[in-house]
Amino acid sequence: MPVKLSLAGLSAFSNDVAVPHYRRATLSAGIVHFGVGNFHRSHQAVYLDTLFNQGRDHDWAIIGAGVRPTDREMRARLVEQDLLTTVVEQEADASRARVTGSMIGFLPVGDADAIIAQLADPAIRIVSLTVTEGGYFIDPASQGFDPTHPDILHDAANRHAPKTVFGLILAGWARRRAAGIAPFTVMSCDNIPGNGSVTRDTLVGLADLMDADLAGWVRDSVAFPNSMVDRITPATSPRERQMLQEEFGVLDHWPVFCEEFRQWVLEDHFPSGRPALEQAGVRFVSDVAPFEFMKIRILNGGHATLAYAGGLLDVQYVHDAMLDPLIRGFVEKVEREEIIPTVPPVPDTDLAAYYSLIERRFSNPKIGDTVSRLCFDGSNRQPKFILPTARDRLASGRSVAGLALVSALWARYCYGQTESGAAIPPSDPDWDRLTRLARAAKEKPEAWLTMTDIFGALAADQHYVEAFTAALSSLWLHGTRETLRRYIASE
Repeated sequence: MPVKLSLAGLSAFSNDVAVPHYRRATLSAGIVHFGVGNFHRSHQAVYLDTLFNQGRDHDWAIIGAGVRPTDREMRARLVEQDLLTTVVEQEADASRARVTGSMIGFLPVGDADAIIAQLADPAIRIVSLTVTEGGYFIDPASQGFDPTHPDILHDAANRHAPKTVFGLILAGWARRRAAGIAPFTVMSCDNIPGNGSVTRDTLVGLADLMDADLAGWVRDSVAFPNSMVDRITPATSPRERQMLQEEFGVLDHWPVFCEEFRQWVLEDHFPSGRPALEQAGVRFVSDVAPFEFMKIRILNGGHATLAYAGGLLDVQYVHDAMLDPLIRGFVEKVEREEIIPTVPPVPDTDLAAYYSLIERRFSNPKIGDTVSRLCFDGSNRQPKFILPTARDRLASGRSVAGLALVSALWARYCYGQTESGAAIPPSDPDWDRLTRLARAAKEKPEAWLTMTDIFGALAADQHYVEAFTAALSSLWLHGTRETLRRYIASE
């Protein structure tokens, strides 16, 4: 009979499940984290749990926070099990389970007063974020802050009752500033180039709409370290819950399954202090940009390359896509010929070996990462993971045949129907527009490039337009498999 996850039930777990070596009562909060999803619980929360197990820094526990309706369900599920999470690390030859206890509270979702009060607490010295690539109010074309977004305009007009993460953070800072309390550091853990700088621009941009003095204080007083984070972490489904019960005897409402590999490279800029995360495996550097650039282009770009080809061919899991010779060959050719040559040298890193590692990680049959997860939110992911690489190659006079095909596959996917005729459910916040333009692009590929908010100057670049038009025309004329075959065979 499975044992329900709870503080009281930890002693009943088998020796196959690692449990915290520390007592929850010894922990106190030092971090508020917005976006308590699977990735945070497989990554930042695990690093802190490792540190706490060493008997270190027990004043750096996490308080969870959220603003989306879906955060309410996560909070309810976690509160039922004393905010514990079972993390299952899976490799081809073994699975390992551990229970993490680094979160000690989860603020009521939507309760701005409670969240602002917690942010104003002097004990909180870091606020961390995993709010997804689309959560920073970035204009897709300029990749700069978008001050016209309705949620931003709401918070600018309602500074004491904000509804975004950024409005809440500013309200917390305003209260700290009035009380003479030093600002907390803001640490983004999202897959965005220059994530700390982007976070600063969003917060300063919103503050400029509210209070020029507060905006100046943020510019002068607050630290925003950049970071690179990495761990493949699929969404949780009934499959994972059942596997946890059968293999480890644990009943967890929302377990996290992930790969064994994890990486965190972080700029060491924390004026208000930080936990000794280097003791848990975090690499602190003066400049995270080379690592971040490598990961976003090679790993995230690789995921985007694989995603829509797999989706159109009705492949459910990423590892199954990597077993398909055409999809694997497509990813390898785009990576080695178009993506990796745009990545500058990275300290102590062989880029070819890094890609070989990525191939092995994508091929892990135990992870169960879904192609549909990688297909989600292309309107935010393409401008971050694919289109900048295309711009760089065009600027140096090099081919973008593969990268243009990646975006053409996205356009074909947004038509809403796989090669077999199966319906594709909405997979983007802007799905209605994408579907409408994808259908127009079947006859006139250039219609897809009218989204200048996504493609920017690429939409007017003759070489890119020609490459994209040829790729999408081929997908409709010859199909996905034949188009991939012809690209792989091309010189």
